[in-house]
Amino acid sequence: MVASTLRMLSKWDEVHQGKGVYEIDVHKELHNFAADVISRVAFGSSYDEGKRIFQLQEEQMFNVYQSLRQVYIPGFRFLPTKKNKRMWSIDKEIQQLLQEVVVANQQTESSSRHLLNLMLCARKHQDRIGAEEIIEECKAFYFAGKETGANFLTWVLLLLASEPKWQQAARAEVVQLCGQTRPPEAEHICKLNLVEMILWETLRLYPPVVSLARQACRDVRLGEICVPKGTQIYIPTLAIHHDKGIWGKDASEFNPMRFSKANRRPMAAFIPFGLGTRICVGQNLVMVEAKLAVAVILQRYAFRVSDSYVHAPIQLLTLQPQHGAFIEFRRLETTQVGF
Repeated sequence: MVASTLRMLSKWDEVHQGKGVYEIDVHKELHNFAADVISRVAFGSSYDEGKRIFQLQEEQMFNVYQSLRQVYIPGFRFLPTKKNKRMWSIDKEIQQLLQEVVVANQQTESSSRHLLNLMLCARKHQDRIGAEEIIEECKAFYFAGKETGANFLTWVLLLLASEPKWQQAARAEVVQLCGQTRPPEAEHICKLNLVEMILWETLRLYPPVVSLARQACRDVRLGEICVPKGTQIYIPTLAIHHDKGIWGKDASEFNPMRFSKANRRPMAAFIPFGLGTRICVGQNLVMVEAKLAVAVILQRYAFRVSDSYVHAPIQLLTLQPQHGAFIEFRRLETTQVGF
């Protein structure tokens, strides 16, 4: 993760060499960064090797989004329309590409403990995971690992760019723990308390997944409501996270201190990763990824929202900025802490 972060920042410096202040659409950059991280951590490869998979999944996401916004006609998705045939073609190509990734890992006698290798070992020694299931798990991790992580980090940087007080406080914490030139190490992760509160507050205001759907597997009572088995339940995460009855009159404002130990809220009031047995399996991974990336960026740059940025969040399966996320960066000297 640190290597991927440093590679991204080196690219920024190289492209904008000689400029004191430069503008970047961090939304695009962070998608490439998150793709590289999930490729290396979960599959032992790199973004370049999985680039075609990410491109196809982004196209498929847009196709699904368009389909969801159309009038539903039963059985229409089985008709050989131009769009349906393209979606079927994309799915087939993704399956083939992932099959190649799986085969390549099977042929390599690696002791690496990345996700794919662990699943292949489980299949080999316990016969609990079928080939089709491994492919589906890979599809989910490739998509969720990049899409949610990139959008989450985008909102974090936008909020810090618009809140110089919190940006300076977070930078001070990072510099105190790690210095201004040395990237955070494993033991620093759990000590970045303010950075963590900033991440939680970002997830409250801009959760990548704005709603959850669940189905009752048995008859259950929720307060005074009886929910029959098989009932599908829609949980509006975004609405819960902005509920003034839970979070106070400043529910729409950015205030990381609401996540301090003295201000704990009911567990079910904050569900960016879901809750219970169906909680997101990648929660810890994305939090570590975000902490590392934010810490290294704070060490190197002061940044603020560009005048060209237009605030227009849109739900495209995940919550993301419709017109990009343009931020102005200025490289910090070792003695500088502000923009």
